[in-house]
Amino acid sequence: MFVCRLSENIFMNKIAIFASGSGSNAENIVNYFEGKDAASFPVIISNKKDAYVHERAKRLGIKSVTFSKSEFDSTDMVLDCLKENGIDFIVLAGFLLKVPENILKAYPNKIVNIHPALLPKFGGKGMYGDNVHKAVVEAGETESGITIHYVNENYDEGTIIFQAKCTVDKDDTYEDVAKKVHTLEYMHFPVIIENILSK
Repeated sequence: MFVCRLSENIFMNKIAIFASGSGSNAENIVNYFEGKDAASFPVIISNKKDAYVHERAKRLGIKSVTFSKSEFDSTDMVLDCLKENGIDFIVLAGFLLKVPENILKAYPNKIVNIHPALLPKFGGKGMYGDNVHKAVVEAGETESGITIHYVNENYDEGTIIFQAKCTVDKDDTYEDVAKKVHTLEYMHFPVIIENILSK
């Protein structure tokens, strides 16, 4: 049983970050907003208790909690945690589960995701991380990039907000493509989030 205590920080927007992995994008976003009144980050939520994002959260002084897939899908525990922390906006940063309907309904057009390819190409279930970069290289693509989009009930099908491209050279490995895409993620994701919040 996880208890999410109410954050006492008062900022314009309280953001929850959902992450399943190392959390490098989560850390980059939090650092970008440091010293700005545009947002605070009361909680980071993961579906994996051993995800490295929890270590990053500790360093950043942010509470992090874990909920199982069944708790996401079949209970209101995550939604209750969001409400208790006064969350206004949700950012998916390497989060691998589909966002359940109860959260989608509670946060219409308030959930954004970043995908490591140029949607609608290379999207859908199972297309995340290195799986995407390998598919891009195997398909002989000459470019890849990032897509930032709103989240709906289907994987990677929400309205596209922003895309940025990078070249894929003939001799690039999937690791090379990953580095180029990560650079775009770190450069653009926090800025686009800030732009959305300012509207």
